[in-house]
Amino acid sequence: MTHRGFIVVISAPSGGGKTTICRAVLKRQKQATLSVSVTTRPQRAGERDGIDYLFVSEEVFRKRIEEGAFAEWAEVHGHLYGTLSNTVRAAMDEGRILILDIDVEGAQQIRAVFPDSVSIFIVPPSLRVLEERLRARGRDTQEDIENRLLRVAREMKEIVRYDYVVVNDDLERAVDQVEAIFTAEGCRRERLEWEWEGADQIRGPL
Repeated sequence: MTHRGFIVVISAPSGGGKTTICRAVLKRQKQATLSVSVTTRPQRAGERDGIDYLFVSEEVFRKRIEEGAFAEWAEVHGHLYGTLSNTVRAAMDEGRILILDIDVEGAQQIRAVFPDSVSIFIVPPSLRVLEERLRARGRDTQEDIENRLLRVAREMKEIVRYDYVVVNDDLERAVDQVEAIFTAEGCRRERLEWEWEGADQIRGPL
């Protein structure tokens, strides 16, 4: 039995924990791989080009837009982010589960191009907890935090467009729930291809 590749879009407000959850699920789901986004955001300490992101100039990014290279792209907090179409198609051709850690705008574009993609929205338990997490990261200015919190209201309205919602009030439980979604979606009939030994010996309708 073989599994067809499919896309899993995971979105959350900034600080919602989606990147941490994605990394944890990747360790458990050997068939899964994380799509590396292209961004114009400056590289942070500890980030690896080509591993965490593909860092490019805005000029290069906009040229790739004109070339139609992106399956989705969006401007988030003043920086451009995008997913390359060839990355998506290569993973699906290899029968892999491709995780896209992207925002609500990018998720909408992916759904339009790949309607059979699976979408999960990670919800923080409260706005207060989300603000505490943003401050605890220690890498955002007060202005950055305020802008991210203002964006939350619009992002939360997009929940109705997602297939699944996971509340990240306990990280281990949230990871378990996301992994369960991966497993269930991988077992969908339309994603399976198999040859059943003895099927040719059966007489009559199945």
